Amino acid sequence: MPFNHFTCAAAGPDGVVWFGTEAGAIRFEQGRFYYRFSLRWLPDDFVNDIKIDENGTAWFATNKGVGQIVRRQMTPDEKAAYFTLQTESRNQRMGFISPNNLKVPYAVSSSTPGISDNDGMYTSMYGAAEAFRFAVTGDEEAKKLAVRSFLACKWLVDITHEPGFPARVIVPIDWPEPLKDPEYSHRMNVAMQKHDPFWKDINPRFVKSKDGKHLWKCDTSSDELAGHYFFYGIYYDLVAKTEEEKAPVREVVAAITDHLIRHDFYLSDHDGKATRWGNFSPEYCNSIRGWDQRGLNSMMMLSFLNVAKHVTGDPKYDQVAAMLRDKFHYHINAMHGKEFFPPESVVPWDNNLCLMSMYGLMNYEENPELLIMYRASLQNSWLHISKQQNAFWDAVYASLANSFSRKTAEGYFNSGNIFPEMGSFTTQLTNELNIVPSLGGGILETLQRIPLDLIGYKMDNTHRLDIVFDNTPGQKPGMGWGINGYALPVEERGHVRQDRDGFALKTQEVGGGNSEQEGTFFLLPYYMSLYHHLIK
Repeated sequence: MPFNHFTCAAAGPDGVVWFGTEAGAIRFEQGRFYYRFSLRWLPDDFVNDIKIDENGTAWFATNKGVGQIVRRQMTPDEKAAYFTLQTESRNQRMGFISPNNLKVPYAVSSSTPGISDNDGMYTSMYGAAEAFRFAVTGDEEAKKLAVRSFLACKWLVDITHEPGFPARVIVPIDWPEPLKDPEYSHRMNVAMQKHDPFWKDINPRFVKSKDGKHLWKCDTSSDELAGHYFFYGIYYDLVAKTEEEKAPVREVVAAITDHLIRHDFYLSDHDGKATRWGNFSPEYCNSIRGWDQRGLNSMMMLSFLNVAKHVTGDPKYDQVAAMLRDKFHYHINAMHGKEFFPPESVVPWDNNLCLMSMYGLMNYEENPELLIMYRASLQNSWLHISKQQNAFWDAVYASLANSFSRKTAEGYFNSGNIFPEMGSFTTQLTNELNIVPSLGGGILETLQRIPLDLIGYKMDNTHRLDIVFDNTPGQKPGMGWGINGYALPVEERGHVRQDRDGFALKTQEVGGGNSEQEGTFFLLPYYMSLYHHLIK
């Protein structure tokens, strides 16, 4: 049981029992406990009394007022429609998708447009969701939203100082938030370098567009590129059907990839230097500065080149990838796709970058030996996050692993010429990797339990009785999981984004009660899982 300092209890229909405690309420139903605490669920966590009506609606008398939890049934499509409406009405700005700002904390009626460092990635993920939706349903609204997302992402590339450099975000020149000195000054950069020695001193961070109508943010990161390439491949395959629709996809993918090649595999900012997190060069990957990014960045660069070859059809991208493999061993680096130890080197958003990039890397790889290596890398990366109950990560893994298993069953790896020097290694490894757990049930349950309210509530689970703390040496305090070995259910955690750590027991989303996250949290794993037949 999550907690046991009881204050009251009440029975409802169908055998449901509610318990009030000094730290929230607990519903017991069909042998399971569901913990409801924090402002997401109650006005205050001290519950004095509970009343339940004949419909199962529960009323709670707390120290700060009366709260109500209503039982409501929705089909998955109804929930998707709910989140699409939310995203379109409160998280969309000039075609870009990002968290919004709430003038009144926790009040969505006070929503105003917001920006983030990663508008390119967030817009890409929303566009990918709508592309999958279009492929599954044929809904013209989905195609319209996917096209709009593509044009917004392409605009991020078209607006900057040189071809192929994608901006982080674009805002009108009169954007109300302070985007200039002193917030983004040299003095601020120097102060940041005291905590982060690799923080880039670049000014201005918001550059005026050539027409003088907009500002675009520089120092673009690998997050943006992972999102762009993930989306462009999906959009090209599922949405762009005519030559007129495919041509601009080829144009933007070639522009970004050629920019990277032209600048020795890094994003060259308006100062002519590499951005803080956009460096995929051999020099960086083989340096002390980039050692912990070596596997991830090598794999991402190979993924970008695979997507570019697939979309453009230009063989030069295969040739560049071969050079990076033969001369700098990028494919060997890629077998360690991300860091998972020591804890201080592990950040959850790298899981997002890894899996999104794996999607293009494996789907468009034509070399059986490389595909086996990348599948082993996928397995290694996913095992360390497999119990986080992240519907998106599970959907990416399952779609790629199932595709690999189908190829195995079809004899794709039976030529006898794969790793000939390794004896029975190929057969042994492909047999091991052919065993894929069924993740559809877990994905569906997580989708069901994603809260309708995507505001950043503070959730502190460290007092619970049903958790196990992670005492790994070097681990950050307050990390752990449920006694079943899995991360706590999604509606009992503080994060409502794909790139968060499900094992963090004490969390609050960036922006807290002053921001509402976008519905992509549900939409992308839902439509992706439908497309890949992981759920019905």
